[in-house]
Amino acid sequence: MADLSQAVEIVVRTDPGRVRPHNEDSIAASAACGFAVVADGMGGYNAGEVASGMATSLLGEELERIYAEREATGQRSGRRLWDHDVLDREIARVNDIIYETALTQPQCAGMGTTLVLAVLHDNQMTIAHLGDSRLYRLRGDEFRQITRDHSLLQEQIDSGVLTPEQAQLSRNKNLVTRALGVDPAVVPEIRDYDVQIGDVYLLCSDGLPDMVEDEDIAMTLSSMAADLEGCAGRLVDMANEAGGRDNISVVLIRIRQAFPAARSWWQRLLAWFK
Repeated sequence: MADLSQAVEIVVRTDPGRVRPHNEDSIAASAACGFAVVADGMGGYNAGEVASGMATSLLGEELERIYAEREATGQRSGRRLWDHDVLDREIARVNDIIYETALTQPQCAGMGTTLVLAVLHDNQMTIAHLGDSRLYRLRGDEFRQITRDHSLLQEQIDSGVLTPEQAQLSRNKNLVTRALGVDPAVVPEIRDYDVQIGDVYLLCSDGLPDMVEDEDIAMTLSSMAADLEGCAGRLVDMANEAGGRDNISVVLIRIRQAFPAARSWWQRLLAWFK
């Protein structure tokens, strides 16, 4: 895989917050390989920390190896993008490992983790997620949440039981309907999005949006986008200043330049005839 470090800037921050004794969030990211992962663990004792750490380390190491070996991006397997097949397979593999560990290690019983993962390739971003860790995009003046939470609260909003305003006051914010390592099998939501030069992407655990309104996150990104390091630190500070009731993890990605996939001579020929 081509080195994307000239095309992509990535900054990471994670903080335990003001209330939790342990940080059960975990992050993995590589600008060179073009991927980022945020996992928010759950479970008794330190088991959530174990689950999120396993998710990011296992996925990060394997994705780095697989993408380094791939000769060209955008290959297809049947009707699905090659990247979708890789992420499906690797997420299923890690789910098996975490689930089996939870079954066989009493101290890890009931553990699991949310997941949001972004892979950059061929001027696109492939996003896989489970649970309520999120990915947002700032494009020009438009700030929007790209992922949709897999949570009881989101289902209540979708069905009209709660309004978004009522949801902000709900006690059910952390009840997720999908997670990694909780069940024998899991179905991640995987989607592709075109990227543009100047885009800024935010991956985060729920410790940020539970404490800071989307409007305030958007204002901070817009005003500090030129300084990703300072922006990431400020977002964490804002969550802590609002109470810091949960761990806070932030990954910021800025697209500096285009990164088209290398094309073989026959791929270029086929494209010419289309």
